[in-house]
Amino acid sequence: MDGQPPTSVTSSRRPALAGRVVRRLLLVAAVVCVTLGATLLLLPTATTRRPAVVHPAPAHGAPASGALALAAVRDGVPAALPDLTALIGQRETYLRVHPKDGASWAVLGAAYVERGRRTAQAAYYPRAEQALRTSMSTLPKNNAEALDGLAALANARRDFPAARKWGETALKQAPKRWTTYPLLIDAYTGLGDYKKARSTLDKLMALHKGPATLARAAAVYRDRGWREDAAATLTEAAAGARTSVEQAAYQEQAGQLAWERGDTAEALRRFGEAVRLDPDQWAARAGQGRVLAALGRTAEAVAAYRAALARQPLPQYALELGELYESVGLADKARVQYDLLRARVGAAAAGGADEELVLGLFEADHGDPESAVRRLRAEWRRQPGIAVADALGWALHRTGEDEEALKFAGIATDKVHGGGVRSALYAYHRGVIEQHLDRPGSARRHLQDALRINPDFSLLGAPAARAALTKLGEPDASLPPDVKGPESKG
Repeated sequence: MDGQPPTSVTSSRRPALAGRVVRRLLLVAAVVCVTLGATLLLLPTATTRRPAVVHPAPAHGAPASGALALAAVRDGVPAALPDLTALIGQRETYLRVHPKDGASWAVLGAAYVERGRRTAQAAYYPRAEQALRTSMSTLPKNNAEALDGLAALANARRDFPAARKWGETALKQAPKRWTTYPLLIDAYTGLGDYKKARSTLDKLMALHKGPATLARAAAVYRDRGWREDAAATLTEAAAGARTSVEQAAYQEQAGQLAWERGDTAEALRRFGEAVRLDPDQWAARAGQGRVLAALGRTAEAVAAYRAALARQPLPQYALELGELYESVGLADKARVQYDLLRARVGAAAAGGADEELVLGLFEADHGDPESAVRRLRAEWRRQPGIAVADALGWALHRTGEDEEALKFAGIATDKVHGGGVRSALYAYHRGVIEQHLDRPGSARRHLQDALRINPDFSLLGAPAARAALTKLGEPDASLPPDVKGPESKG
């Protein structure tokens, strides 16, 4: 009949032959699926809208959102969260069809890192690591982009030894690749190696000029105590930023600098500008909460903190909001935030991120100081930055070990060891330790310095500093100064 295949003995054997071919093809497919399954299954299910076009490149007009995020990720600057979502979706779709494209795996890994950092969702970090290691396995040579991604991931996880290792390896492959240098500056700073951080900045500035370089320079200047230079450099970076998201990031950093030097009006202006430029700038929202709380605008401060925590639930924000509640006598609400802090530290640890520093500070003041000392000693052995020195010194004070505490407080406030950063909190901690060691002269000086740097540095610490100064009273001019030895210089 028309349309029917002819029947024959040969055609009767075809089903068996076809079955064997199909079974072999299925076996090959199964092997491929097993090989790639572990990686592809790690692609986040949250990205549900995946465009069919993998690399959109409009012929006319502005670049597509994925292209904007790609440029930002490759240059190591902030990308808008919607653009990151688009880029991640595009790369996931592409890699399901082209799983051996090592360069695309590196881009996807870097995008995961940035999204995890911007949203404080450490669950993105294992996905980032898997993507970056897949990039390294499919493109094992001359893959500085993946090495940069691994360094950025380690910095985001606060694993500064690993960040140094990956960054230095990347530079060996591509010494002129400027985007590696900011990653190494962060790593060296986290390790307390300020000399290396400064020399790396010098190399970066010789290689590249631009807003991202200026912003990194401002961070180094801040650590050296050059606050005016840092502020001016950040203003220049913001003026030269290519996107509103990048500009918002630099405005947020400028707001933090203004806050640290006690200029609440400037800090509030900078944080507000950052939020205007990028509504997803949650660090600036938390900064608004910090300033509003200092100004006594408690309800507005709570709203700002809660908004930040809803979208970027960092343990630090929970600690600050808890202390805000505690400062106005709302102990039950403070405990809720402290429980959230512990939960967020646990979630971070599950993603390989280290939040031991903020947990140590919390335990020293609100929980178990002995636990704080254990945690912070381990942190100091692994990555001895000045923030860890300050926190460990304070935890030791809280357990009554003031002699040893003063050693670490000295490191945190010493221009040689600590890089020169002027921190009201560090000065306050040292002053209280010295007061307990019966060194009234140096205690008075450091407590006054804390309040001079920023009269509102802490909702709980600033009132305590004023009370301590009142208790110390005015110095007795007939007595010699009690400051002796290099450990008391600051």
